[in-house]
Amino acid sequence: MEEKTAPDTLAVVMTTVGSEADAHRLAHTLVAERYVACAQVLPPITSYYRWQGSLQREAEFLLLLKLPSTAYPRLEQRLRQLHPYQEPEILALPAAQVSATYLAWAREQVG
Repeated sequence: MEEKTAPDTLAVVMTTVGSEADAHRLAHTLVAERYVACAQVLPPITSYYRWQGSLQREAEFLLLLKLPSTAYPRLEQRLRQLHPYQEPEILALPAAQVSATYLAWAREQVG
């Protein structure tokens, strides 16, 4: 049976970091190097999670990264190289709907 690939759409990738400086460094680098079309840094959030057996509560900055979904594997590899966390959150959500013009722009921005 022939394998079908899903049509390219927009992905929104979320990741968190512990400092505003790291958030802006990642956002700038990923846009400048054309891994993402757009990066947004959201103000501090509070994250609760378990790490190495204990409950953690940390202030973090959330990044929303927008890119064509087919570019995700390349972004994940680069994000793991740049990210300060040992095990970073890298969560991609497909856009259920996106304007054709925005998707075309995003494709142009990502090399």
